[in-house]
Parts: sequence; C-alpha cells; structure tokens
Amino acid sequence: MPRPSLLAVFAHPDDESLSAGGVLARHASAGARTAVVTATWAADTERAAELAEALRILGAGEPRMLGYADARAPQSAPGRVRFCEASLDESVRRLVMHIREFRPDLVVTHDAYGGLTGHPDHVHTHRVTTLAVQAAGWAQLYPDAGAPWQPGALYLATHPHSAARALGNGRLVREGRAMYSVPDDWITATVDVRPWIEQKIGAVLAHRTEVQRGALPGRIAGLPQAERESLLSTEWYIRHDPVSTASAQTELTS
Repeated sequence: MPRPSLLAVFAHPDDESLSAGGVLARHASAGARTAVVTATWAADTERAAELAEALRILGAGEPRMLGYADARAPQSAPGRVRFCEASLDESVRRLVMHIREFRPDLVVTHDAYGGLTGHPDHVHTHRVTTLAVQAAGWAQLYPDAGAPWQPGALYLATHPHSAARALGNGRLVREGRAMYSVPDDWITATVDVRPWIEQKIGAVLAHRTEVQRGALPGRIAGLPQAERESLLSTEWYIRHDPVSTASAQTELTS
C-alpha cells in the first residue's frame, strides 16, 4: 500500500525540520508526495533560502510561504502584517488554497500549545490549520480557492511529558523556560525516525541563521552526534480527525 501524501504546516522556517523532519523524509523516501507551508517570513529572505535547502534534504519540494511577519522578528517580512494580527478569515482562505491545490491525505501541524516553547506564532498556526483543514472540504466556503478537498486526518506534532523531561534541563530547552507537553496517553502515533535521522539533522542544520544565533538548531549543532540522534530519533503526534469517515490510508504510520 502506498504511503499517504503529506502536507505539513508550520509557523517558521526550521519548525518543519525540528517537529516533523523525520516523518517528512520517511514519506518522501517511500515515494509519497510531501510539501510544507510556512506561515511567516518573506520569500526573498535568507531564512527562506535556508528553508529551501532543508526541504530539498527532506524531499519536500519547494517552499510554500504565506509571507506573514514573525511575531518577534519584524525584519522577517518588512511591511507585512504580523501573522498573529492578520485577518483570520484571510489566513484560513490562503491555507485552504494550498490544501485544495496539493490535495494531501494527511496534514501535520503544531499542537494546541504550540509545541514545547508555546511560541504565539506556533499556537496561531495550529488555530489556522485546524480551521483550514475543515474548511477545505466545504464547497461553499472559499469557492474561489479551488475545488473542495477533505484531508483524511490532521496530526498534531507534540511531546509527551516523559520525553519533555529529557529535553529540558538546558539540553534543548533553555533553563527556566516554560515547557508545554501532553500526557503520554494522549499520543496516538509514535514514530521511530532513526532510519531518516541523517536527513532530519541535515535539514535542521541547514537553517544556518538559527544555528549561528544559538536558537534551537544551534543548540542541536553543539551536541555530540550520538546525543543529537538520541534526542531527535522519535516524533510524537496526536491524531485529530476532521471527518468521521477516515480510512486506513490516512494513518501516519501506515
């Protein structure tokens, strides 16, 4: 059975590699169609070029960028509205266009906390994606955005409490920073991505701007290879069905 097509929607360049790089590489290596929509940063920035390199490593096609400004980096999209302050209706419509054009079996995005750090752009990306996945299948919503298409399932990239403890204490999340994780029994897909760990780490490190400024890719770059692989070799997801008739073709682990 062919692996289902996968569209990932994340807030910033590097989120796709950190949160779902293994699953993206896994699906692409099996011949599945994969793509990534990034909510923030303009297409003519250095970080967009780094995103293109990361997606090449993961086999996820060309960047699809909504082009909004990062909540904490106005230089990300000069003159553009911050993503969290943009019209919700317009943001959903623009993402619906990508869903209807790509026609994925699965969509992956941030969880409702926005991942471990709770970044406001991550949280808002979760909101917009959840709405867009539902709206994409409704013919009378956004009729100018393409023919209706209903993805079979939405998966939320997350961390269980047990894994979050291993990532804290200054290893990946800085000392004193709040961490947002979920009960272990909420996890519906635990994916061992060790066979694709080289691509995942390579994609993370392709975000050189973030490596240089000491953000999360930079902290990963500073770890011994064995520790990098240990910390990044598993990805966790919560399945959220937009419809009640999902088939086996929409399993992330199928």
